Amino acid sequence: MDFEPVVWRDGRLVIIDQTLLPNAYVHKTLETLSDVWEAIKVLRVRGAPAIGVCAAFGVLVGLREKTPSDVAGALAAVTTFADYLATSRPTAVNLFTALDRMKRVAGENATASDPNVFRQRIETEAMAIFEEDQALCHAIGNHGAALIQDGDGVLTHCNAGGLATSGYGTALAAMFRAHVLGRRFHVFADETRPLLQGARLTAWELMQAGIDVTLICDNMAAQVMREGRVQIVIVGADRIAANGDTANKIGTYNVAVIAHAHNVPFYVAAPSTTFDLALDNGDGIPIEQRDPDEIVHGFGKQTAPEGVKVYNPAFDVTPAHLIAGIITERGILRPPYRTTIAACL
Repeated sequence: MDFEPVVWRDGRLVIIDQTLLPNAYVHKTLETLSDVWEAIKVLRVRGAPAIGVCAAFGVLVGLREKTPSDVAGALAAVTTFADYLATSRPTAVNLFTALDRMKRVAGENATASDPNVFRQRIETEAMAIFEEDQALCHAIGNHGAALIQDGDGVLTHCNAGGLATSGYGTALAAMFRAHVLGRRFHVFADETRPLLQGARLTAWELMQAGIDVTLICDNMAAQVMREGRVQIVIVGADRIAANGDTANKIGTYNVAVIAHAHNVPFYVAAPSTTFDLALDNGDGIPIEQRDPDEIVHGFGKQTAPEGVKVYNPAFDVTPAHLIAGIITERGILRPPYRTTIAACL
């Protein structure tokens, strides 16, 4: 992929503003810590791995903005900045993993000779998070591509492409790699209500890559499967519990149930950073509740009666028994997930 959703360039954090796609391709420099928080909160940058990378760089933005005068002040600032960024969104575990790494490295360098040395070591850790994500995504693509055969119809939900990571994707990485290998297949992209990440982002990414894609409304997936057009489903994940229960964009659970009803294998693609072994099962995954206006005033147009009650969870949890396999950088995990996930990590 020839775009960089989140990048640290010349001491500045630059993102692609995904709220403007596909109508405008705009890079935005995040100058302040509050800019970073806002960008994650309103989905200028989104996708579990990309959120983690952005937050790690966000700590650097905070240090540049506040310029602590000594190492003790810088150490305290890193903790404050990380705790603040952790309040931006609750579901994607990569956010918290990345911020915990930043705090850990800060603590390990509490005796650094001066604030500049301290900051350089923090920056090195943030770059490591970025580079590791790139490597993980390419490995996921290599493993996932083996599942896609010539003539397959592949269905995906939301956006788990380059835009959701440091540049190559998770679920879409399998498709990018299969395409490079010369496989001929067709992708059905759910529009993904209410913010249309499938329509605005996934369809755009696949078209940029030259992959054959058809956009469908979320409520068309069952009919497309019934017609025999889909041979495999591949989606991303924001958090995976120890037993394999998986949180992903709202509507994913629907797709998994439909796939099960039509004997279509349902796969999740995610790096090991998305696993949360502290959670025994999906019941403990926090589900973000978002602004009702995303539903009743979607993209600025009122589509429901004024004052109507709205329930707007951003994610749902797919039970492990509906998942045929979890595509990781270390291979494809199969049931029993509690055993294979523990062995993978």
